[in-house]
Amino acid sequence: MNVMDKPTTVRQGEELDLKAVERFLKDNIAGLSGALVVEQFPSGFSNLTYLIRVGDKELVLRRPPFGRKAKTAHDMGRENRILTALNPVFPYCPKPLLYTEDEKVMGCPFYVMERIPGIILRKELPKGLTLSPDEMRKLCENLLDVQYKLHSIDYKSIGLEGFGKPEGYVMRQVQGWSERYRAARTPDAPDFEDVMQWLGDKMPPDSPRHAIIHNDYKFDNVVLNPDNPLEIIGVLDWEMATIGDPLMDLGSSLGYWVQNDDPREVQAIGMLPTNLPGALTRQEMVRRYAAKAGHAIDSFDFYLCFGVFRIAVILQQIYYRFYHGQTQDQRFKMLIFGVHIIDGMTKKMIEQSEL
Repeated sequence: MNVMDKPTTVRQGEELDLKAVERFLKDNIAGLSGALVVEQFPSGFSNLTYLIRVGDKELVLRRPPFGRKAKTAHDMGRENRILTALNPVFPYCPKPLLYTEDEKVMGCPFYVMERIPGIILRKELPKGLTLSPDEMRKLCENLLDVQYKLHSIDYKSIGLEGFGKPEGYVMRQVQGWSERYRAARTPDAPDFEDVMQWLGDKMPPDSPRHAIIHNDYKFDNVVLNPDNPLEIIGVLDWEMATIGDPLMDLGSSLGYWVQNDDPREVQAIGMLPTNLPGALTRQEMVRRYAAKAGHAIDSFDFYLCFGVFRIAVILQQIYYRFYHGQTQDQRFKMLIFGVHIIDGMTKKMIEQSEL
């Protein structure tokens, strides 16, 4: 049985200059010898991730998508900074090994980090892996517990004060994601105006406790121990991390949390195995978080609705590129149906909310 997450052949148009990369890595990372082999991790739509093998050592290289310029270059620096600060106190974080802004190597800033080999869960469990209801429940508990550990770190003590702007975070998120949706809307997309208005009217004040938030924390961004799939050994993809409201982070995570009593159309757009027998419900995840935090979370309606709306914005932004011919990737053609399904979901949430 081999359920490990594996890279594949590098996509056409996203190849690296192997000689330049090999020379740079061997000049700057001690102990590398042997031929260099590059493969690519196929998931994701943002920064590109490659597996670099040099002899018997495995590294992971992250770079911006081709064609992106200065703004994305800053993302590489942010990712490297938070990995550098977090790794000593949050061992789930990959250890960064090298960062450069020298564009002579591959035309953009990039960084290299250690690889955390293991299992990554997506919509379907990897072939050969089964989880009993009790095991699935325990895995969900562990997922929540690691997120709470992240939120519990004293970010000022590790040099991340100023990494984000926590004051006014909730309002900026509501306004920012609403603006992004309006900018990406296509004629065949719902307008979401009533949802955006509700979020603007119902947004709570910022949490009194600011925290490091991952902003994309979910099963396909964590690594499981291949010898014990219930144990989380890594957390990946830190490009959206910042200092902000931990309940907004939890809401963004649970926005992806399709459970087994959701309507059929919602089940159809689920991207993670959160509807397997034994998985915690969204309410159970919130209750566990509240118990660990030691205080009640009176109403999570706003945070969950925001998290679900945020996914609609992400889907619509990708679909916008397809609609306007900026990409021919046929995977994106069907995303508009997901946007419409989420429109119905958020409307139902608002109808049922007691806020």
